[in-house]
Amino acid sequence: MSVASYDVVVVGGGINGVGVAQAAAAAGYSVMLLEKQAVAAGTSSKSSKLIHGGLRYLESYEFGLVRESLRERALLLKLAPDLVQKQTFILPVYKDMRRSPWLLRTGLSLYYLLSGLDADARFSKVPRAAWDGLEGLRTDGLEAVFRYMDARTDDALLTEAVMRSAQSLGAKLSCPGHFSGAEIHNGGCRVHYRVGQAERECEAQVIVNAAGPWVNAVIDGIKPSPSRMAIELVQGAHIVLPVAGSEFDGQNFYYLESPRDGRAVFVMPRGSQLLVGTTETRGRKDPEQVAPLPAEETYLLGILHHYFPALRHLGRDDLLGSWAGLRVLPGGEGHAFHRSRETVLHCDRKPAPRVLTIYGGKLTSYRVTAGKVMDKIRGSLPNREAVADTRELTLSLD
Repeated sequence: MSVASYDVVVVGGGINGVGVAQAAAAAGYSVMLLEKQAVAAGTSSKSSKLIHGGLRYLESYEFGLVRESLRERALLLKLAPDLVQKQTFILPVYKDMRRSPWLLRTGLSLYYLLSGLDADARFSKVPRAAWDGLEGLRTDGLEAVFRYMDARTDDALLTEAVMRSAQSLGAKLSCPGHFSGAEIHNGGCRVHYRVGQAERECEAQVIVNAAGPWVNAVIDGIKPSPSRMAIELVQGAHIVLPVAGSEFDGQNFYYLESPRDGRAVFVMPRGSQLLVGTTETRGRKDPEQVAPLPAEETYLLGILHHYFPALRHLGRDDLLGSWAGLRVLPGGEGHAFHRSRETVLHCDRKPAPRVLTIYGGKLTSYRVTAGKVMDKIRGSLPNREAVADTRELTLSLD
C-alpha cells in the first residue's frame, strides 16, 4: 500500500500550528496538520483574548517584539474585521504603584512611535473631571489615568478561521489525529499517527512541532531524538464573574498593576460578564492536568476588589467559570513575568532541518512566526510556486 507524502507535517492545532499550515499552503507546499483533540483546544482558547502590541514588553526592552506585534495588530484589524475589533483600554496610575505617571507616559509614547505613528496607537490622558465615570474605579490615591487603544478577539474562533484559510489553500487536517512518533531518515521523516483505533503513517520532508506545552513530549517520540530546549511551563488563569447591574458598560477594558507583585492584570467586561486575568504560576508539569488553582482565583479576585470596591461582594462562589492555559517559556531563574516572550524556533540541524520546534509564541504575531518557520525550512523543501500571500488572506467566521 502506498504511503501518503507531504512536504510539511505540522503537529498541533493551536494558533502557531494553523498559522504554519496556512503559510505552507500559501507557499504552494503540500501540508497536513495533526491535532489530537480539536483546533484551539489547548492554550489557544485560554488566552486573555487580546490582539495587542505588548505594552508591558517595553519594560524588558523587547522593542522588536512590540514593533512586530503592533504591525500585526494593524494587519489583523484589516484582514479579520469580524474577529478582531478595536478596544479602548484604561490605565490608571496610583501613588503607591511601582510605575510612575511619567514612566507610563514614556512607555505609551514609545508604543506610539514603534507603531509607525499609527493613529490606533495614540494615547490620551483622561481628565480628572471624568474619573467618576470609569465604572466605579477607585479614585483615592489616583494620580493619572491614560487611555489607549489595542484590540480584542475570540482566540478560538480566530484559530479556527486561520485553519479554514489553510484548508481552502489545500492543507489537510487530521483531527483527531494523534501523533505517535516519527523516524528521521536521509530523505525526511516517516510520521506515525493514530486516527481512532487505526494506526497510520505518512512521509514528510519536514515536521513542524507546534504542540505548545507538549512540544518536548513530541520530541520524545522522534528517533533519533532531536535536541531540545530547557523550558518551563507557566500557568495563566482567568476568572469570569457576573456584572449585571454594575456600572460596567463594556466600552473600557482595564490594564491594572497587581498591588501584590506588580504584574499586569486585565479586567475586561464582555456583555453581562467580567473576565479577569491572568496569573503566572510556575512549576506546572502535566499539560493534561492544567486547571485554575484556588490561590489563583483568590489572587485575581483580590486585584478586582482593590480597584473596584463596589465589586467586593463577589467571591469564589460567584464565579461563572474559570480556565487556565500554559505558556512555554525558556527555562531560567527569576520571575516568569520578566522572562523573554520572544518565540524560539529550534531546528534539529542547519541549514536543512527535518524537525523544527516552535517554543513559545503569541496569538497576535502567529502570522510572522509562521513566516519565520517557512524561511528556516525552505532549504529542506522542493521548489514550489506560491499561490497566495498571507498578508492578503482575509479571515472570517464563515
